[in-house]
Amino acid sequence: MSVLIAIPARFASTRYPGKPLVMLRGPDGEKTLIRRSWDAAMAVQGVDRVVVATDDLRIADHAAGFGADVVMTSSDCQNGTERCAEVAAKLPGFEIVVNLQGDAPLTPAWFVEELIIGLRADPGADIATPVLRCDGRALNGFLADRRAGRVGGTTAVFGAGGFGTIGRGLYFSKEVIPFTARVYGDADITPVFHHVGVYAYRPAALAAYPGWAVGPLETLEGLEQLRFLENGRAVACVEVEARGRQFWELNNPEDVPRIEAMMQEMWSA
Repeated sequence: MSVLIAIPARFASTRYPGKPLVMLRGPDGEKTLIRRSWDAAMAVQGVDRVVVATDDLRIADHAAGFGADVVMTSSDCQNGTERCAEVAAKLPGFEIVVNLQGDAPLTPAWFVEELIIGLRADPGADIATPVLRCDGRALNGFLADRRAGRVGGTTAVFGAGGFGTIGRGLYFSKEVIPFTARVYGDADITPVFHHVGVYAYRPAALAAYPGWAVGPLETLEGLEQLRFLENGRAVACVEVEARGRQFWELNNPEDVPRIEAMMQEMWSA
């Protein structure tokens, strides 16, 4: 079953303009966010093609400069899923299309590999996305962001699962859900699941997505995956394990030192 990974990247981010070209310092030197996201995609096994999808020539030129395969997309795309749908229309024939978002350079290869396995195992699902059970350190980071008025990671709740998945998505939110009053230590296991911003789509569902109106939940939360739920599509949540790795998306400028520290910790482990 052929697999395409598309890495959507736009320059005009509302919260962090120019984000794909931000430099991140790691033990291997300084590299841009989009370069680190490309490296993460290239580490995934069982993939037939990887492309950077962008509407910005600055990103395209930079990505081509380090050897990336670039597909230019429309500036009318409202989110990464719409951009992936445009890529899939230009590059037909793949049986699974993966959206590895360009702001998640710490995404371990096995997250994507297990996601693909999960979608293949669940024929009733239109898309699949990974969820990672938070330890206290991650949950406390989410709560600290919200107290400071920052939008940090996304959390997910889900119901009964299909074959090979932890459950079907019920809701995704930038608030911390479900609510828990308990105070957790850094190493504690919590009931909160971090939604990892990676998606594997079946082409038919991906092709339908841009034709659906943006619903009230997607508008309020700013979360593209809610459009699938608002249109009655089944979203399989696949539980993945961190295996000692920390995971965080680059959403705000304040996330840069956090991600750099996580990269240093990852390399020194």
